[in-house]
Amino acid sequence: MNQRNMERGTPTRFGGWANQPRARIVNNVMATLSRSQPPTPTVVSVALVEDNDGLRESLTTLLESTPGFRCAGAFRSAEAALRGIPGASPDVVLMDIHLPRMSGVTCVRQLTEALPDIRIVMLTVFADREHIFEALKAGAHGYLSKRTAPADLLKAIIEVHRGGAPMSSEIAARVVEYFHQQNSPPAPTAALSARESEILDLLARGYLYKEIADRLGLAFDTVHWHLRKIYEKLHVRSRGEAVAKIFGRR
Repeated sequence: MNQRNMERGTPTRFGGWANQPRARIVNNVMATLSRSQPPTPTVVSVALVEDNDGLRESLTTLLESTPGFRCAGAFRSAEAALRGIPGASPDVVLMDIHLPRMSGVTCVRQLTEALPDIRIVMLTVFADREHIFEALKAGAHGYLSKRTAPADLLKAIIEVHRGGAPMSSEIAARVVEYFHQQNSPPAPTAALSARESEILDLLARGYLYKEIADRLGLAFDTVHWHLRKIYEKLHVRSRGEAVAKIFGRR
């Protein structure tokens, strides 16, 4: 199964908890939360942006069934989220990456520009470096796998609400791995042309290829041509490696 199908797969693929009886989920979650950290002093409101109907409904049930949490809205697309989240004013947003039409990364960037204080956590099956750094550069405050257990997901929501930056262990390992590789020679960015530098900056800010082309008034193939030149000059082989180098310098 490819990654896209995994992203849109059934909730049972994400830890197997989504189809458990509601009472069992709530009892297990509350027992874990009570052992692991002090109670949350206020109700944390959470908005969901997830196109998988089953998973979105399961997450809504989890939030509404757990004391200290409230679902402030559940949106099936980035466009619906951009319309609804400002009025709902949630404390935290759980954001999928692959959504119909506009991507979750683009949605994060637009939400953080409009609502600078909002806290956003990516909830996805993607654990590759490219997706991680694109999301973080766009403004996400955390990055979790959809395999995260319900109790751990709720603890992560509390953590990000309190100013933390929760990450699944596999995600944190990718970030640490990247910084361990930073002893390599610096990227020869001075050799880039003005246009290449402009494209690289948009790339580091999380823009997709088509968005870069539209923003700069270029053909899609022209953007790809410039990217190949950038990769050659930076001695990298992918968009993710280029973003990672920029992320490390800033």
